[in-house]
Amino acid sequence: MRERSSDARNADLPPLTDQVYGAIRRDILSGVLAPGAAISEASLVTRYGFGKTPVRLALSRLRQEGLVSASPRRSFAVSPITLRDVHDLYGLRLVLEPAAARLAAGRIDVRALKKVDAVCRRGYVPGDAASTLRFLEANRDFHLGIAQASGNLRFVKLLGQVFDETTRVMHFGLASRNRSVEMQHEHEALLAALERGDADAASRIAEEQVAASRDMVLAALLQSADLLDRPLTGGKAGTRG
Repeated sequence: MRERSSDARNADLPPLTDQVYGAIRRDILSGVLAPGAAISEASLVTRYGFGKTPVRLALSRLRQEGLVSASPRRSFAVSPITLRDVHDLYGLRLVLEPAAARLAAGRIDVRALKKVDAVCRRGYVPGDAASTLRFLEANRDFHLGIAQASGNLRFVKLLGQVFDETTRVMHFGLASRNRSVEMQHEHEALLAALERGDADAASRIAEEQVAASRDMVLAALLQSADLLDRPLTGGKAGTRG
C-alpha cells in the first residue's frame, strides 16, 4: 500500500511541476517577478501554494532557460536584463523575421492571420501585467503564423524561442507608452505586403518593425537602469542592432 501511495504521488508530479513552472515563468516574463529579484524555494512555495518538489523541479527548468540563476544555500534570483541581451535578441529577430516574411509572401492565409491579429487589436493597458502579457502573446502568435507560412519549421522553432525571451524586455518598453495603435498599423502594412506577394516589401516592413521595437525597448531600459545589471554602459550599449 505504501508503495502504491508513493507511485500515486509521483504520478502527480509532472502536472504539478508544469503548473508551477508555468506560473513562475509567466510572472517572470510579465515582470511581476522583477529582473534581479531574489527568490527562494520557500518563498515560491508560499506564493504559489505548491510543494517543495514541484517548485524545485520548476526552478531547474527555469535555470536551463536562463530565466533564473542559482546561488549558494538554495537561493535564486530572477536573471537580470542586460543591454547585451536586448541587442542579441533583436539581432536574431532582424535576421529571422525579414527572411520569414520574404518566404511567406504570397503563401499566407491572411484570413487566419487576421483572426490571430484581432487579439492584438484589442490593445493593452500600460502597466497592467496581465493585459500586456495577453497582448504580447497574441503578437507572438501573429509573427509565428508568418514563420509557419514560410514553410521552414526551423524559423518557427527559433522565432518561438526568441519571442519567449523578448517578451520580458518588451514589457518594459510597452509600459513606457501605449503602442497598440502603432503596432496595429504595422501589422496591417505587413499583412498587405504578404497578401499581394510582395516579398521585398514584406521583408523591409518586417525589418522596420523589429528595429522600432528594439529602439522602444532600449529607450525604456535606459530610463530604468535599476532593472539592469551593472554593465549598463559597457561595450555595445550605444550601438544600434
